[in-house]
Amino acid sequence: IRDSTHPDLVDNLWVNQAELHGVEGVDDDNNGIIDDLYGANFITHTAYIRPEEHGTHVAGIVAATNNNSLGVCGIAGGNGNGTGIRLMICQIMDEYNSVGDEAGAIKYAADNGAVICQNSWGYDDIDYLHQLTNAAIAYFTTYAGYDARGHQPGPMAGGLAVTSGGTA
Repeated sequence: IRDSTHPDLVDNLWVNQAELHGVEGVDDDNNGIIDDLYGANFITHTAYIRPEEHGTHVAGIVAATNNNSLGVCGIAGGNGNGTGIRLMICQIMDEYNSVGDEAGAIKYAADNGAVICQNSWGYDDIDYLHQLTNAAIAYFTTYAGYDARGHQPGPMAGGLAVTSGGTA
């Protein structure tokens, strides 16, 4: 996502409650990333999300708030009062075409409550996926939706990982 204050997306961002209610400059949830309020950048392993047009575009298709007289309507955007999906930012690419830690991003999402892992990678060959990334996807589909005690507080047990279907 290019801008965590984007008016069409701000109502649908996932918020890390431990960091929201924690101390600025401290890793309040002990996940290795300081102040990861809306997610993390897995290129730099920080909470700083670099501007990148593609991520905002894809996020808007999925989660832009509906009927707010702005921009577009997302397929799961809701009406701005908690009825839309929650977007967790797990940046693995940026405007420099840097590629980050895909496996780390997927595990982070599963460990923080995500149950759908949308990956707009656009690889021409799915065999390109590194063994660690494949293991992370398997981890996500098995463990997403469960908390640390093995309870299912989320909407489903296990997760769904999807990726873009076209090639250039």
